[in-house]
Amino acid sequence: MCFAMESQNFTHQHANVTIATPILMFAGGAIGNLIAIIVLSVSIQERKSSAFYTLVCGLAVTDLLGTCLASPVTIANYLDEAVLSNPRVCEFDSFLLLFFGLTGLSIICAMAAERYLAICCPYTYQRWRVDRRLAQKFLFFIYISDIFLCCLPMMGMSESKLQSCGKWCFIEWRPQTSVATAYSVLYGVISLLLILGTIVLNLAVCGALLLMRQRTAQRTVTTASVGQRWSALSWAAETQMIAVLVMTSVVVLACSAPLVVCMFANHFMVENDSANLAAIRKASMNPILDPWIYILLRRSLFRQLLSLYRRCRSTRRSSSPKTQRNHFYPELMRERHVFTQLMCNANIMTQLPATVKFTPHNAESLCQT
Repeated sequence: MCFAMESQNFTHQHANVTIATPILMFAGGAIGNLIAIIVLSVSIQERKSSAFYTLVCGLAVTDLLGTCLASPVTIANYLDEAVLSNPRVCEFDSFLLLFFGLTGLSIICAMAAERYLAICCPYTYQRWRVDRRLAQKFLFFIYISDIFLCCLPMMGMSESKLQSCGKWCFIEWRPQTSVATAYSVLYGVISLLLILGTIVLNLAVCGALLLMRQRTAQRTVTTASVGQRWSALSWAAETQMIAVLVMTSVVVLACSAPLVVCMFANHFMVENDSANLAAIRKASMNPILDPWIYILLRRSLFRQLLSLYRRCRSTRRSSSPKTQRNHFYPELMRERHVFTQLMCNANIMTQLPATVKFTPHNAESLCQT
């Protein structure tokens, strides 16, 4: 959200050159998130009613608002260096960085938790009735709590400071008062917990999917719980989930972790302006990359790539006398419409509780097939 910051000693000609960077990043973030929102808006009604769709849409809107509110301040400061010298404007710029950084992490962690419950704890997911309304209430809670937390510096708990490069404002890295220090540590701890929670939940989902696939490949399914879960998953859906989850973890770690690390490092080590600058630059890439990972890597594109891969693979094996297929559920590979209904509402995860009822009657019928 805070874009391309250079040193204070630059001429007006250099300013005209470097100002292209925040303008391009502003355009990239705004256009990317607009496309993401349009893609979500034209999706089928079943996906719109899901909790995951609501969280993804909330993330896209949050990234769009963050880009549209923070970028004009940065661009205006490139044109006039006195813009951020105003204490009110500096506090507003610091609030934007704090709020949208923490809100993005909170929504991403909520998405990871929703996937974890749906894949690893389907009974709990169904009992809690995780749906669009619950997701909307949780988004409202995230916004209200983050607004309150990020407004505390403006209430006197901490102080916003114009950084040495003169291009962005943030809370003091090494505050002098105990109250300001407590707030800085609190914000850093919450951000760190959200990052770790997202990574752990994503890894847990990946591990659960791989374990289910391994167990199914080793023996014929006789356990009702494993059979019910695996029968609702296609190989394409599983591969798509793992790919998106891994990319999510990498982006969250690469974009958000450096800034959180700097908040702790500046308390115990010598303040490093170049490291702080690099951290905020990486954090500014998050709203640009999010729509491409969560939205534009949708099922249609993924299936086209997968189909191309299968075609190339079948061409190379055309001379082979036997081509291995799905030995356990061949009928599922023919009924592709079943997988279309069971795919996640944002084309990322499968909503098992929305379509599968785990009852003894269904378990017996599955074993008989």
